[in-house]
Amino acid sequence: MRTVIAGGHGQIALRLERLLAARGDEVAGIIRKAEQADDLREAGAEPVVLDLESASVDEVAERLRGADAAVFAAGAGPGSGAARKDTVDKAAAVLFADAAVQAGVRRFVIVSSMGADPRHQGDEIFDVYLRAKGEADAYVRGLDALDWTILRPGQLTDDAGTGLVRLEARTGRGPIPRDDVAAVLAELVDTPATAGLTLELISGPAPVSVAVKSVAGN
Repeated sequence: MRTVIAGGHGQIALRLERLLAARGDEVAGIIRKAEQADDLREAGAEPVVLDLESASVDEVAERLRGADAAVFAAGAGPGSGAARKDTVDKAAAVLFADAAVQAGVRRFVIVSSMGADPRHQGDEIFDVYLRAKGEADAYVRGLDALDWTILRPGQLTDDAGTGLVRLEARTGRGPIPRDDVAAVLAELVDTPATAGLTLELISGPAPVSVAVKSVAGN
């Protein structure tokens, strides 16, 4: 299986690349800076240098051709201003989804955020972020050519993963190690029966594979 990940140098993406490569999958990560390439190679991924803030749909689709799945795990990141929430968290997600449609890649997983909502009120940076994420999610939901799954993790931590999660349409707020987010993404990519679901994720009682199987087909 070949998976292409947008935001390939992100903390969750690098973990996901390691997991996919370790199970024998082919994985490519889209990165903005050539100097990030060695980190991807170390994780077992093929680095693809492409700036999603300036690339065309055709350029991104060319990188996606032949893939079995696409994962949007890019983000403007902490410290970025409101403008980049729109250009990365929203516009780049829309671009990546459109490119997946053009390239014929049906399986599409997007890493969103708990609380993402296109109607979210407020003018703080985090408010803009939640709106941008919500708008991206809403756009992806409208694409019939994609078998999409939207994953909305709770508060991300760098604690070691436990492999135990709660994955439901509504979980309530809570923390989740990035290790466990990556593990859930690896399962979701491989579980097309979760298509059409928007799922919240926090630490919980169920092993990752059990949690994913329990929501599949719902």
